[in-house]
Amino acid sequence: METHQIVSRTEWLAARKAHLVNEKALTKARDELSRERRALPWVKVEESYVFEGPNGKETLADLFDGRSQLIVYHFMFGPGWKEGCDGCSFLADHIDGANLHLQHHDVSLVAISRAPWPEFEPFKRRMGWRFKWLSSHGGDFNYDYGVSFTKEQVAAGDVGYNYGTTPYAHEELHGISVFYKDQAGNIFHTYSASARQV
Repeated sequence: METHQIVSRTEWLAARKAHLVNEKALTKARDELSRERRALPWVKVEESYVFEGPNGKETLADLFDGRSQLIVYHFMFGPGWKEGCDGCSFLADHIDGANLHLQHHDVSLVAISRAPWPEFEPFKRRMGWRFKWLSSHGGDFNYDYGVSFTKEQVAAGDVGYNYGTTPYAHEELHGISVFYKDQAGNIFHTYSASARQV
């Protein structure tokens, strides 16, 4: 167990105020990072991605559900799996509550996995989740957005996950991708993130 220095209230207050300076600096740095993120360039999505779920086949455009922004959570659930990744499942436990608010801010959120839809639907039902979860099985979506990899890529070692900064080598990894659809129906990839940036 970690031990801590025991001090007077006055000494604690001095230490806390010194730490507050660093917290405020982090807040300002995070605000600047968020500004930079919003200013990133976009890429027009030219591919015709199709997904499968409880409503049958749906295109990437369909997933916006009448909104201009789409967040895709790349949920680690590969073909043949019986359960989803522990970390993805923990995060998924918090999606339904947030989704109520996102929908009122012109944002749709869906989860996408590479396993066929009938393979993860029983797991979703067991977990009691209501969010939309679709399959990209048979398509290139998860490969194109850097969260799924071939057996050959994994056997070779580093798969280039997290823009080549993280040496994980697994067939399925997690991530998030964000898209925007304009009034003409053009779709743009605006942002993606995967592993923690260290």
